[in-house]
Amino acid sequence: MNIIGIIPARYQSSRFPGKPLAKIGNKTMIQMVYEQASKAKKLCKIVVATDDARIAETVNQFNGEVILTRKDHLNGTSRCFEVFEQYDSENPDFYTGIVNIQGDEPFINPSQIDQLCDLLTSKGAPIATLAKEINSSQDLFDPNTVKLVFNNDKEVLYFSRNPLPYARNIEQSKWLENHQYYKHIGIYGFNSTTFNEINKLKLSPLEAMESLEQLRWLENGNKIIVDITDIESFGIDTPEDLEKLINNI
Repeated sequence: MNIIGIIPARYQSSRFPGKPLAKIGNKTMIQMVYEQASKAKKLCKIVVATDDARIAETVNQFNGEVILTRKDHLNGTSRCFEVFEQYDSENPDFYTGIVNIQGDEPFINPSQIDQLCDLLTSKGAPIATLAKEINSSQDLFDPNTVKLVFNNDKEVLYFSRNPLPYARNIEQSKWLENHQYYKHIGIYGFNSTTFNEINKLKLSPLEAMESLEQLRWLENGNKIIVDITDIESFGIDTPEDLEKLINNI
């Protein structure tokens, strides 16, 4: 399986405009993500998908590969799909796997990318993602930390911003003592057939309620396979997140 890694990067983030160009030391965030992704052993190509010429110029300056996309994409998956379609039209059926690499995780671990690739190749996952154990009540009850539950075959049953499952008749302070909860690590792998299919789907009711696009895929019968990682994820959503990260380096 030939797997392409695509890094969606837009300039007009509502909470952090220009985020991909923010500096961490002497490098931009997008360069750090690109360089980390380049260390993955199981990707045969890495490309940045952006709607902004400033980001494209920055990627060109560090000799990365970049494609300019339309500005009207509603999410990163859609932006990745535009790039995938372009490559697929030039070389049909060459890339049979796609990994959507978040452009706001400058310290993404390459082994997690390879872990997703293994799910696509060895396990035959149509959609692959990662989860990590929750060990703090702050994460468990934070609506910005997405939770998930899965069956014995590691097939995801549901994602939610609320704790899953609800621990009936147990004090909330003791929920973690009675069940192992998991949070979602927002990186995805797809086989090309499924990637084509999900990008034809319309907004679904559950997706609209939770504001989680992966619920659209589940609601339409797509199987998502999850693997567990013990590596923490550090996404940058706001300037305050970036400042906190820099102070901890």
